Amino acid sequence: MFDAAPSPGQNRKLLLPAQTPRDGTPGTPPPAGRPGKQRDAFFDNAKYLAIVLVAIGHAWEPLKGDSRVLQGAYMIVYAFHMPAFIIISGFFSRSFDLRPDRLQRLITGVAVPYVVFETAYPLFKRYVDHSPDQEISLLDPWYLTWFLCALFIWRLTTPIWRMIRWPLPVAFGIAMLATVSPSIGDDLDLQRVLQFLPYFVLGLCLKPEHFELVRRRWLRIAAVPVFAAALVFGWWVVPRMKAAWFYHRDSAQELGVPWWCGPLMVLALFGCSLVLTACFFALVPRRTRWFTALGTGTLYGYLLHGFVVKLADYKGWLDAAWLHRPLGEILVTVLAGTVVTLLCTRPVRRVFRCVMEPGMAWAFRR
Repeated sequence: MFDAAPSPGQNRKLLLPAQTPRDGTPGTPPPAGRPGKQRDAFFDNAKYLAIVLVAIGHAWEPLKGDSRVLQGAYMIVYAFHMPAFIIISGFFSRSFDLRPDRLQRLITGVAVPYVVFETAYPLFKRYVDHSPDQEISLLDPWYLTWFLCALFIWRLTTPIWRMIRWPLPVAFGIAMLATVSPSIGDDLDLQRVLQFLPYFVLGLCLKPEHFELVRRRWLRIAAVPVFAAALVFGWWVVPRMKAAWFYHRDSAQELGVPWWCGPLMVLALFGCSLVLTACFFALVPRRTRWFTALGTGTLYGYLLHGFVVKLADYKGWLDAAWLHRPLGEILVTVLAGTVVTLLCTRPVRRVFRCVMEPGMAWAFRR
């Protein structure tokens, strides 16, 4: 049997929306003799479906330039898939404090994978793409590793957000200031850390009953036309808006617009993302499905699928003209979902657990 997510009323701790610790915390079988906690399948289902959308979005990247429809769908997916992940991350971080055992799990479950994959991705490019000059820098997150860097910083600051009186307005203020501060630079991808911060803080502020709201039948019914309208709007906005706004990695000045557009876009994108994320959660199944167990391994799918995407890019596999037509785009979409699904399975997790969830008891005092 798989281990589903804990019920909303229980105290839960996760290192990532995709991670499954090995020390008896939610996500893995408890030690012998200890009763297991009942996991809520909703969160595992949401994590799995979100990681599939992440992989599909990355697979669409080299194809979207030839299709306005695909570009619109791409922008809509990017409007909510990472916000959904980050909100869940914040929700599961509510009980985080600076207790030694939790700091240890933060180091082994976030910092160590960051160092490993921040090194592995540039090395992969060096040898597969024949780029011997590709640098390795732990200060400049490469491709997917920005999320680990951001989560490490967000998680460390959790006690502060739990302490102050108005955490969400403060987080918005920081995100707005970041959009008008091009001098922040690329170190630790701080633009993304700061601009995505309101979603994490929102997750910290949410309570289990808030997730109950999206279980209402009327919202599930309304989610379908909302997504349909969003896709139409995405098609309309393609020539009028840069997709880079959804990456949250640049200031307004770097995107070539007046500085005051940055703070306005923070609010506008947050509103759009929140609506689409709520609709996404409304459509997520509440009961156990065939993919529910895969939701406990989405960290693996997230970090490993990037090698497949980059391999296809370096080898030019997606340059074939027929892949840039509707049937080819559908095939690439199905393949991306299939690959990331396989990477979330137990055999893959067993192989890579040593670098994703290392015990490292030798490195810490008892």
